[in-house]
This record gives sequence, structure tokens and C-alpha cells, in this order.
Amino acid sequence: MSQTTNTILMIRPVAFRMNEQTAVNNYYQKVLDGLLPATVNAKAQEEFDAYVAKLRAVGVNVIVVEDTVNPDTPDSIFPNNWVSFHETGDVALYPMFAENRRLERREDVLDILEDQGFQINDIMDYTSAEEDNIFLEGTGSIILDRENEKAYCALSPRADEELFIEFCEDFEYSPVIFEAFQTVDGERKHIYHTNVMMCIAETFAVICADCIDDKAERKMVLSSLKESGKDVILITEEQVNNFAGNMLQVRGVNDELFLIMSNAAYQSLTQSQIDKIEKHCKIIHASLDTIEACGGGSARCMMAEVFLPKAE
Repeated sequence: MSQTTNTILMIRPVAFRMNEQTAVNNYYQKVLDGLLPATVNAKAQEEFDAYVAKLRAVGVNVIVVEDTVNPDTPDSIFPNNWVSFHETGDVALYPMFAENRRLERREDVLDILEDQGFQINDIMDYTSAEEDNIFLEGTGSIILDRENEKAYCALSPRADEELFIEFCEDFEYSPVIFEAFQTVDGERKHIYHTNVMMCIAETFAVICADCIDDKAERKMVLSSLKESGKDVILITEEQVNNFAGNMLQVRGVNDELFLIMSNAAYQSLTQSQIDKIEKHCKIIHASLDTIEACGGGSARCMMAEVFLPKAE
């Protein structure tokens, strides 16, 4: 299985703002004082459009779907939490922690992909777990090492261990389970999504090992990455706060590889870290300041990778 894809699904926001329902355990969100909701959304749209243009400029196939005003979905810009698309032609739908985020799941998005020539064979629907307050938020919660058939998950209120293991059985991945923390007002609290503290690319991985407080777990995760042949590039908790863990490797023109991140993430990296990454691929970074501040998510969260086969 390929680790990277050339096709990305992105949802263009129409009512983006800070989501009160997710802020309870996403400690990266902030209220931008004095900005009207319409201004916040307009800024987010500007950032979104410029970001898409940067991806398309290097040959990434970006499928942009416009969000709708109704239902009200302030976080629709982060589709990777509700859906994932697999080389088998399977689509997974995930149970979401925030009730208003559940409204982001749209059947017409699947229709749009089929209209673009992609083949959907089966839908694995985990969303009934919401009735039991059990959640697993897509490739926010799950980091896939597709080539080595491993799935990494930092348990949190949004990532349930049993459901993660069920996903791994269904999609034939070996689970790598741990807990990751961040310091909030002097307390260690669970990081809400695995993809803010680690990223797996074809030949390397970026990870904040310091977020894994349990030494045995930390050693286990790092060993697993190294056993899979990944060049491990360590980042700090301060860099995680600047979304340096929230990166994704994609394919551009002629299958050239790029690591995508925000300006804030890029500017937080040391020259040594940048050099290590650039041994493997080029870096593309875009300004996502408004989206990061209000949404508490960054470049990786905005991209749902499409690995579906093309219809014959």
C-alpha cells in the first residue's frame, strides 16, 4: 500500500468560527477578540483558498467541496475527522465527540468523489458508537503507516481503545496504542488528536516524544517507527503548540513528494529539523493563522486523503 496520495479532499468553509463544543478538550483553540463571525469566516476562506492554490501549484489534485450554511458546522474545514478513503475502495465513517461535528458527515461528498471517477466498494460505518459516547475521530485520532500496516493512536476522550482495535481488525492494521499529554495551566492533559503530535511520511516520521509521559510507551512507539525504517525527527511540546506535528506528506506532479504544514509550524522548526525533513522531500507551508487560532487544527486536519481506486 502506498503511504501517500496525489488526491486530497478539502471542504471550503461558509460559517467557520471557534466551536464551543470542541473547545472543552481542544486546548489549542482561542477566541479572537473583537472579530465578527463573518470576518473570521472571510479570513478563514482567504487562508483556505491560498492554501489550495499552493497545493495545486505543485500538482496536487485537490477536490474542493463547498460547505453549506445549513446545518451549522463551524468545523467542517477539518473533514479528516469524519471520513477516510482507502485503497481497497472502502470508506470509513467515524463517531465524533462534538454533536455539531456529526452534522459534517455528508453523503453527497461520496457522490462527488464517484462523479470524479473514484470507486467506492464498501462503507464501514462506526458512527453508532456515538450513542454510547464512544468516539474515534478518523485520521485525527489514527495515524496510519500504510506501507507497514501499522496504526498509531494516542488515547483521549476522542479516541476509544476498543473501537480503535476494531478499526485495526477491519482494515488489517497492527495497533500501536499510547497516551499523549500536553501541559494546560500547569496540568498534564490528554492531547485531543494524535495528529497534532506526530506525522508519518514514506521514509521519516515527525513526533513529539516528550508528549508521551510513560517511558515504556515512549520507547515502544519510537522503536516501532525505527523498526519500520523511519528516520525519526523529534519536535518539542512548544513546537506542537505551533502545530509542527500537524503535517502531511502528499504527492505532486511526477509523483514528487511534499511535506505540507502551516507557516506557524514551519517558523517554529529549527534549521536542523528543516534540513532533516528536506533530505526526504520539499516543504510547502501556508498561512493558516485564523484557522489554527479558532479551529485548533492546522494543515493536516484540513486534508482528507483519497486513496480510492479509479473506477474501470
